Amino acid sequence: MGEATLRPVRGGVGGDPLGEFEVGYVGLDGIEHRIPLAGAWSVRFERGRPARRFPQYKGQKHFPGRWWTATMGHHVGYESWLERDHLMLLDFDPDVVAVASQPFWLFWANEQGKARSHAPDYFARLADGGARVVDCRPVERIKPKDAVRFARTRAACEQVGWDYRVVGAPDAILVRNVRWLAGYRHPRHDLPAVVAALRRVFAEPGGLLAGAEAAGDPIAVLPVLFHLLWRHDLHTDLSTPLHPDTVVTAAVAR
Repeated sequence: MGEATLRPVRGGVGGDPLGEFEVGYVGLDGIEHRIPLAGAWSVRFERGRPARRFPQYKGQKHFPGRWWTATMGHHVGYESWLERDHLMLLDFDPDVVAVASQPFWLFWANEQGKARSHAPDYFARLADGGARVVDCRPVERIKPKDAVRFARTRAACEQVGWDYRVVGAPDAILVRNVRWLAGYRHPRHDLPAVVAALRRVFAEPGGLLAGAEAAGDPIAVLPVLFHLLWRHDLHTDLSTPLHPDTVVTAAVAR
């Protein structure tokens, strides 16, 4: 079954006790739903289907694609390289346990009573049961109408207790480091004997390459080391470029 999409239309269900917003989404079974905002806080958007398709046309400037998430074990879509980078960072974030792309339509009426809508880029389920809604847009590309949509989305998220963020370009060094580690995010790199050796070696902080050599053949050990850094079982400072002498530790950084 193909991805269903919801269109911004007038009307919809009534009786929203919060009064301003409705939410439209597509369940895993492909059925479309439109509900009051008050009922949306309990919806598992991370288990549904995208509420809108990514447009594809000749000459488009965006680069849509799909990212395999280690967090969920399947692909999640992105509509631009900026979205890809933030999707990767959500996948890397230990506080995120699930993520969905284009999770829902938010509907409201403007001051003139005209129907308006917005589909955020991502919905992330957090380990504590909360949620984070994300829109990706460089500050210099936020037009007045976009600012209104983002402001209304923030207001809706605040009403149901969700964190809402509008994010631009992330730190370039962090992205490069995490992208490197992401190459080793697949669980095939979880080799128990090597994992145990690395945990012993890095019980005390030490250099990345020296530690890999102490744990065994670096050719075999380094992929596991990078996997453990991705998984946050080993820790290092990712605000500076990774290099052979990067200090790694098994202790949680404080």
